[in-house]
Amino acid sequence: MKYTDKHVDYESIEKDLNTKILKITMTIKDDYPELSPYLEEMPMTVPSENDPEITLDHLKSYYESLNSLLKRYRVDFPKTEE
Repeated sequence: MKYTDKHVDYESIEKDLNTKILKITMTIKDDYPELSPYLEEMPMTVPSENDPEITLDHLKSYYESLNSLLKRYRVDFPKTEE
């Protein structure tokens, strides 16, 4: 199977977004465990009957929501040096 440049770009972007999602999720779980319950409440990228395909827009939106949650929390509850 020959890949087009568009297909390779899509896969590269998808891999990058998944890596970022994993990294920020691990940061939340490791450094801000108090936010872990919110991860379960966030809209997920799981396909539904009406929209069965996970798109780059879904992944991007999910990453942005995680990033927003973490940034807002850091502003509202800055860690103090011990």
